[in-house]
Amino acid sequence: MTKLTFTAHPFLLGFDQLERLVERTAKTGNDGYPPFNIEQSGANAYRITLALAGFRQEDLSITVEDRQLVIRGRQAEEEGDRVFLHRGIAARQFQRAFVLADGVEVSGATMENGLLHIDLTRAAPESIVQTIRITSA
Repeated sequence: MTKLTFTAHPFLLGFDQLERLVERTAKTGNDGYPPFNIEQSGANAYRITLALAGFRQEDLSITVEDRQLVIRGRQAEEEGDRVFLHRGIAARQFQRAFVLADGVEVSGATMENGLLHIDLTRAAPESIVQTIRITSA
């Protein structure tokens, strides 16, 4: 049986990168931790906010790898003789990834009251009209 793909359709020439993007997005972990919001903060601006209670700036790393925004967090183990009767605050490492479209760039990141804000901007695409000359063979 033949697998039907995006690139198998005759009107979708050159969209093989889109198929890889969909596959990569499906493989990202969706365990729900840490919780996050994505909001549109302007015509070409977005903000991703992650709830990271207990994390410090030193515990976090933000990278862009192959058009993929990756946020990693790892808390240092606390020393001491603390005995927890209930431990509901997560103190674990995590990795959260977001696939970025072409033209979307990370413009900055801030940490405020346990929330990590990552600001993204998209460059407005230029409208290009191209005329193709027809030659005779």
